Amino acid sequence: MALNIKNGIKLFLPPVFIKVGKLLLLPLREPSKCVLSAIFLDGDYESWEQALEDSDGYSSIAILEKTKDALLKVKSGDVAYERDSVIFDEVQYSWPLLAGLMWSAVMHHGHLNVLDFGGSLGSTFFQNREFCKYCQSVRWNIVEQPNVARVGKASFEDDKLKFFSSINKCVGESVPDVAICCGVLQYVKEPFAVLEELFELGVDVLIIDRTPFWRGQCDKLCVQHVPSSIYEASYPSWIFSYSRFLQLLAEDWNVVAQFDALDILPNDVDAFWKGFIMTRKAMSES
Repeated sequence: MALNIKNGIKLFLPPVFIKVGKLLLLPLREPSKCVLSAIFLDGDYESWEQALEDSDGYSSIAILEKTKDALLKVKSGDVAYERDSVIFDEVQYSWPLLAGLMWSAVMHHGHLNVLDFGGSLGSTFFQNREFCKYCQSVRWNIVEQPNVARVGKASFEDDKLKFFSSINKCVGESVPDVAICCGVLQYVKEPFAVLEELFELGVDVLIIDRTPFWRGQCDKLCVQHVPSSIYEASYPSWIFSYSRFLQLLAEDWNVVAQFDALDILPNDVDAFWKGFIMTRKAMSES
């Protein structure tokens, strides 16, 4: 596999992309952690409905508007980076996620076609656009809630960045090569159904990032609270069983790499945030 990737780089990619690839193959530094100040998780709920009843849910107009305003500043170049509606003076990269994206591009002759499930209004796209612009082509498909997809289409969509309200609608226009789930699976009622749907699409690479785990044998369901300094909200959030998560995905996916995610919580939460780069088993065995 290593030989094939090396040959693919030489045959199909421009020199500047080869330089980017070499940088990404250097030993990864320990990422600077993002402490989510005053955000906390509480409870141990028996059902999604119970957690939802004790929270505000995700459909707040205020959250969407604040995220839109922040990302419009990123898009125009007025600020460097946005995450969870908060703006930063410099981009905080998830280097393993970026390496996974570039690896997918290498395997597909320099073309990057992404399905970004729950990708907001383009947070991860704008985070990595400086590197992605060296690909032969880029198509970044974001699948989001209908109200988010509508705002995305109106304010952010262009020849590279596209928005859809369902996975099926996305695939109806373009079949992606790589799927990413960045800080989203924990907020979905049935996250493993989403992962199964992504597998059935036939994507070669799956990248999971910014996802909370614990060492227990069962998944835990909490409510995450966000302070008004960011946006005042609360919503259900899973903390996945690390062993169970890997066991359930092992039938369809091979873990190529796993890494520590950027997030930590300041309060005493029995959880750690991880990310994974995975390939389809059928692909790895061929």
